[in-house]
Amino acid sequence: MTAQMDPQHAQYVAAQVADARVNVELETEGMTLNIGPQHPATHGTLRIIVRLDGEQVTEVDPVLGYMHRGYEKLAEVRTYPQVTTLINRIDWVGSFANEVPFVLASEQLMDIEAPERAQYIRTILFELGRIANIVLFLGDMGVQLGAVTPMFYALRDRELILNQIESATGGRFHPNFNRIGGVKDDLPAGWLQDTKSAIAKIMSFCDQAEGLIVGNEIFQERTRGVGVIPADVALTYGLTGANVRASGVDWDLRRDSESPLPYDKVDWKVWTHPDGDSFARYWVRLQEVRESCRIVDQLLDSLPSGPIMAKVPRIIKVPAGEAYVATENPLGEMGYYVVSKGGLEPFRVKIRTASFSNMSITPWLLKGAYMPDVVTILASLYFILGDLDR
Repeated sequence: MTAQMDPQHAQYVAAQVADARVNVELETEGMTLNIGPQHPATHGTLRIIVRLDGEQVTEVDPVLGYMHRGYEKLAEVRTYPQVTTLINRIDWVGSFANEVPFVLASEQLMDIEAPERAQYIRTILFELGRIANIVLFLGDMGVQLGAVTPMFYALRDRELILNQIESATGGRFHPNFNRIGGVKDDLPAGWLQDTKSAIAKIMSFCDQAEGLIVGNEIFQERTRGVGVIPADVALTYGLTGANVRASGVDWDLRRDSESPLPYDKVDWKVWTHPDGDSFARYWVRLQEVRESCRIVDQLLDSLPSGPIMAKVPRIIKVPAGEAYVATENPLGEMGYYVVSKGGLEPFRVKIRTASFSNMSITPWLLKGAYMPDVVTILASLYFILGDLDR
């Protein structure tokens, strides 16, 4: 005997069956999702338009320009010494490094060479800026995957490096310490030993990061094989720094360019990784912090005596000419193409920032990725928005 269905219940079931039949027959359209624009209190203001098919990315359109920085034009209405204050803010996390290539380009135009001690001091502070920059990344990458603890470790030990930068230059984030012909001041008493203690703490932090993050199963599952960039594609899009070295390209301007900075006087290694994924980009940067600590330690031991400034005119007037100088900044290659017509200010300045070139690959890289991996891949590329909207 078959039980009779209540008429009201039968009507409800029929309606559900009809809805299910309609849902099967209709094709759903893709979704357009806006990631950002983010609040300026974060890394900066970036908007990425992502088009999805389910959870898979079909198209990506990065939207830049929200910050309207205009450094290249602003540099044309400032004297050469004033430009260093301006360009500190391009990559505000590694600001000291921004000054160096511009000053080197100006010195090249003026045919001036800074004293050896000044070049050593520049390089030490350059590498300390690199450490402070990348340590922040090492902690923040964990946050993007839900691991908050490493960020507290990173902020704790990064303060030690910022303390040393501040005690030498007077500026914690924007030193404005380089001068055409040398540096502003000599190093204070006790600074060398304090710096050695600070980099020893950073080496310990690197060991902690290796255990907390690199060895974490969840981190490996979320980063290995995710966001893979083959070496030829990386070079095609103009990637530099750790992003290209993580794809197996053995290229570092500290070693592979003619520079007055004394990198050839110390023993250090350029690290690469063959996989080209998000994990490789993290791992290479972790090794780079260790190498920067080694570089600083050796330079402190061999710091020469002597003057910190060459003889330069009281009023800087750069002869007519043009020069391009690039350095291996924390985010990759940063170069300044400076054109002078013999005045007190540059006639033209073109800035090649690492983040801008590294961001160029995102439409190719994110296509086909799944939405939960988008933030992970973006974080692994590591960019600063002031570096994008220069």
